[in-house]
Amino acid sequence: MTHIAVLGAGVVGVTTAWYLQKAGYKVTVIERESAAAMQTSFANGGQISVSHATPWANPRAPLQALKSLFSENSPLLYRLRADKDQLKWAMQFLQECRADRADDNLVQMVRLGLYSRATLQQLRRNTDIEYEQQTRGIMHFYTSQAEFDAAIAPTERMQELGCERHFIDINNAASLEPALYPIAHKLVGATYTSRDESGNAHLFTQRLAARCLEAGVTFLYNTDILALNSDAHSSRPHIHSITIRPKGENAQTFSADSHVIALGCYSVALLKPLAVHLPIFPAKGYSATYQVNPRAPHLAPFVSLIDDEYKLVMSRLGDKLRVAGTAEFNGYNMELNSVRCAAITERVRYLFPKGIIANSAQYWTGLRPMTPSNVPLIGRAHCGQVRHGSQNEPATFDNLWLNTGHGSLGWTHACGSAKAISLLMQGETPAVKFDFIGIKKAL
Repeated sequence: MTHIAVLGAGVVGVTTAWYLQKAGYKVTVIERESAAAMQTSFANGGQISVSHATPWANPRAPLQALKSLFSENSPLLYRLRADKDQLKWAMQFLQECRADRADDNLVQMVRLGLYSRATLQQLRRNTDIEYEQQTRGIMHFYTSQAEFDAAIAPTERMQELGCERHFIDINNAASLEPALYPIAHKLVGATYTSRDESGNAHLFTQRLAARCLEAGVTFLYNTDILALNSDAHSSRPHIHSITIRPKGENAQTFSADSHVIALGCYSVALLKPLAVHLPIFPAKGYSATYQVNPRAPHLAPFVSLIDDEYKLVMSRLGDKLRVAGTAEFNGYNMELNSVRCAAITERVRYLFPKGIIANSAQYWTGLRPMTPSNVPLIGRAHCGQVRHGSQNEPATFDNLWLNTGHGSLGWTHACGSAKAISLLMQGETPAVKFDFIGIKKAL
């Protein structure tokens, strides 16, 4: 039986393991944490949001980034650093801000999002897995006329691609989510996508990991991945082993037939010695989880929301409200910035002053693995600079695969990415028109 090692046990890695074991492979997941979903998948915004597909790199982004240099609590905070990798990523990001590139990237994300949402829904039907999911749709609401005007063209483009995101008036917005009534007079517009969803990504991942374990998947937790060892004398690049170090033990060698990299931001350093250069840089995101006011639970939203002006997403998870967003480009720094945390709570108190217990906030931060285009890297690894759509590369590895770089949409794209990579590894073509990497296209 072919043995596949999945490196990383976040939502992308665990869903990858699930689909690979369903395909009949022997699967081992290697993870440095003590359990699944303890890093970027731990406390994210909770949205399965096909409608949140406008790339960060778009014609408006350079000016927004410039403004952010002077505001500590800006939704987008770019810290100037003497870091050549960050500078290189920033230059690639600016290239993706062209209107034609932004449109191509939006198309890629919508297609993958539609495929992934349907895949999650099928998985849920097959397994009856519960993860505090809500199927009430997602609403983007706007308190800024400029932000609403900027959303019109992308929304219409998403509609053309099959994403059922529609404009709704203020009365319909408040009717769909009564918690918005107190600020309805401040709204200038809204869109609503009825088939989008929300749910607890951490809970989903841990429960799916338990299903994987029952199905025979092996999990090596508390295990650092030190190196991928390649055969330099092979006519085609090939990984023959992995150097790992279980907690409290010496380094040792682990072998599998094929390998899938699902390590988010940490994929970059692992692959660099193999001359595989991933255009991924960490964007530190924040979240705050609030206790819903038990005396007025209806004053906190049930419909999952996106506050586009402040770049915050909000999801009801049982008796909690999860609010996540903002992006801080500050390398691999994981410290919580109190100013940015306070800015989230200030906005939530403005929107839902009686719906949440503000002093119950549990703050968290995680590193989103951002590509300049926002499009994830899915397919065969190859030497040189990697980007989505790079195919027919001469130095493509025969047993090294990528499923990484999902940015802020890892939960949205996880199931579709995992199913797609499992099909690609079986030599099949996924039913999604997406720019996979390292895969030969038919002429």
